[in-house]
Amino acid sequence: MKIVIAPDSFKESLSALQVAAAIEAGLRAAFPDADIVKVPVADGGEGTVQAMIDATGGRRIAHMVTGPLGAPVPAFYGHIDGNVGAQAETGGLAVIEMAAASGLELVPPERRDPRTATSRGTGDLIRAALDAGARRFVLGVGGSATNDGGAGMLQALGVRLLDADGKELGPGGAALARLARIDADGLDARVRTSDFQIACDVDNPLVGPRGASAIFGPQKGATPDMVAQLDASLAHYAAIVERDFGRSVAAMPGAGAGGGIAAAMVVFLRGRLRPGVDIVAEAVGLDAAVRDADLVVTGEGRIDGQTVSGKTPMGVAKVAARHGKPVLAIGGCLAPDAGAVHAHGIDAVFAAVARPCTVAEALAAAEDNLRSAARNVGAALRLGMALGPRGGAGRDRGA
Repeated sequence: MKIVIAPDSFKESLSALQVAAAIEAGLRAAFPDADIVKVPVADGGEGTVQAMIDATGGRRIAHMVTGPLGAPVPAFYGHIDGNVGAQAETGGLAVIEMAAASGLELVPPERRDPRTATSRGTGDLIRAALDAGARRFVLGVGGSATNDGGAGMLQALGVRLLDADGKELGPGGAALARLARIDADGLDARVRTSDFQIACDVDNPLVGPRGASAIFGPQKGATPDMVAQLDASLAHYAAIVERDFGRSVAAMPGAGAGGGIAAAMVVFLRGRLRPGVDIVAEAVGLDAAVRDADLVVTGEGRIDGQTVSGKTPMGVAKVAARHGKPVLAIGGCLAPDAGAVHAHGIDAVFAAVARPCTVAEALAAAEDNLRSAARNVGAALRLGMALGPRGGAGRDRGA
């Protein structure tokens, strides 16, 4: 029997690889000789770098960058050499999480203000990866503290954002209200020969009632007045981009991701917006692993109705469906609406937590809980194989 284990991380407790290892340990109690393949996966958000380097033998590279508040902060990116998925790398693949350089968690709650927060650190990471030889990029744009339309990122890569007096704009989304001209002549030439895939699981436009400012601004510290100011600034920015570069981004689906950085990535980096889990699954070779599997096991920290909206288990289920493979999912916990996943390719779901407990207790015991849950899943599968489809003794397929 071949079993592919392809989970996401369990936030605040286990990486995707640790989750996969715990599930493997539990399943081995029932199938000690099974061919078990662990493929850590992520959906482009937090944990994507770790999942991809764990799955491919890549390296996590530390780099100091300009943080959201303008001060230096330690950040990181993933660099993967050689063959990744179906593609051969000449200079390597860089995996960058915007949250690592320009993330909300880098800003104390009392100092959060998207009017002045900058995405420059994300550009610093891109430049560092270019210096290291990377020419193919996966960019996760979730978890940002910014609402500057990617202005800071562009400035880090050599683009000049100028006001009416020809002076460079300062940091933050509010400064875009003074934008008069974008000079992209100084854009790092290596960008033009690189490939950028943007892990984007939202379809919000850049501006308007569903835009970056209105939907994501409040969680970054924006008051209603700030939201209106930022939305007007991004609308002005979009108008300048369209005037100078012929690209309409104001209403582009997904352009509002990452505080609007997705819009800048599409226009200036020629990036492609794709569901994050699809990018990661392709890069780590999930399809090839699943092709001859008997069973696929996935999971995430909480399985609920939102899981069907582009989360990792859905991406894994989509790959499994292409090959007609059954899928089981183990979650740290199951919400009352977890059954929504059954209509989307997941055949059964299980909770790792077996008794009432606090969140802190569940996080602390996550590895043991997962191993125990997987052991019970394996025992049930073994019993079902022994009983056969009609409830009598069936052929034991063994391991």
